[in-house]
Amino acid sequence: MTEPLVAFRGITKSFGNNVILDEIDLDIYPGEAVAIIGPSGTGKSTALRIIAGLTPPDSGEVYINGKKRLGVAEDQTEALGIGMVFQQAALFDSLTVGENVGFLLYQHSNLKPRHIRDLVRERLEMVGLPDIFDRYPAELSGGMRKRVSFARAVMANPERPEDRPELLLYDEPTAGLDPIASTVIEDLVRELQQINGGSYIMVTHQDSTIRRTADRVVFLYHGKVQWQGKVHEVDTTDNPMVRQFFSSSIDGPIQVTG
Repeated sequence: MTEPLVAFRGITKSFGNNVILDEIDLDIYPGEAVAIIGPSGTGKSTALRIIAGLTPPDSGEVYINGKKRLGVAEDQTEALGIGMVFQQAALFDSLTVGENVGFLLYQHSNLKPRHIRDLVRERLEMVGLPDIFDRYPAELSGGMRKRVSFARAVMANPERPEDRPELLLYDEPTAGLDPIASTVIEDLVRELQQINGGSYIMVTHQDSTIRRTADRVVFLYHGKVQWQGKVHEVDTTDNPMVRQFFSSSIDGPIQVTG
């Protein structure tokens, strides 16, 4: 059996008295495209942040490429590059698009500025935005900002190929976008995987995004993994939570909270 890229073992996370993740186990394997789904507030984004090393769990163990993580990502050198695309793109408003995409290299490499600019332009062309290097985030549409954040997530130092992201984390990449813009983003997710290889995990509520970008689905509710399976199995499973979620019904075991 192939060793997981990421493994959760008994991961628990609470905020105050609210238990978000309750002793969950989860494996992500090389080459996988996984969607983490479920109602709002069930720990999907928290799971991503724990994988990214931005948030430590309260208890349990996280293994990255078979190595146990101690603390958060900045506390150690990990044998797995991880890139993250945040829900709101999280671009620096005071920086140009080029400065945003090349931020990591400008701050943490010895590459010459001209070389960084060339690398940034390659990434922007990759996401279909070749002519916006000098624009600011406020001048872009929501879908364009998302694509810029994708370009930033896959940026890597060519002098350190070991830092190339092997795992991309997407937090609601199509949230708030119209159907056409969503399709552009969904196609881009798949194209980036084909170009760069690697795996990705996506948190999403959108039916089309789940079906067009995922190979495997993990359903979270009440802090537990309630179901997981291949994406085509969401239409045939007898799991009442999955059936309720995809039918958008208010009747079923998922409680309507607002």
